[in-house]
Amino acid sequence: MAAIGLAAVMWAGSSSVGMAQSAPAVGDTVTVPAVTLIDGQRLPAGYFQGKPLIVEYWASWCPFCGRQNPRLQKLTLEAQKKGLQILTVSVDRKESDASDYIQEHHYTFPVAMETPELLKTFGRRDIIPEIFVVTANGKLAEVLSGELPEAQVAGLIKYAPGAH
Repeated sequence: MAAIGLAAVMWAGSSSVGMAQSAPAVGDTVTVPAVTLIDGQRLPAGYFQGKPLIVEYWASWCPFCGRQNPRLQKLTLEAQKKGLQILTVSVDRKESDASDYIQEHHYTFPVAMETPELLKTFGRRDIIPEIFVVTANGKLAEVLSGELPEAQVAGLIKYAPGAH
């Protein structure tokens, strides 16, 4: 597992928007701000309230994200059936890079671009991919940095309603 973490992409310059923010810690309450997805859909503040949520940060140029995103796509298909919400956040500098990547790979998970509001909520990225698991009561349950094995990504379904 340590090798996976060491293999993660260091991304210190991803969020030069606004002041540098630290990521929330496990146990912190997380309130996801309003986001606009790259397909134009707007999710208002409070949209994820009361719903368990997986948030993944990634970039189109990241080889580790490129290996993890198919695993996330499988999780997305399972999550849709079980009420687990998925939101991904691209740290690409241009929205078109993220959009082209999503279309090329036929991914269906929701994608937002990094915004000052998301930066304030989830902090600056030092490593991608990075996953935040937020429970239905808004508590941060896990922060998973670096490329995850398929079984670990699939195991996130345990956060779906009624999975316990």
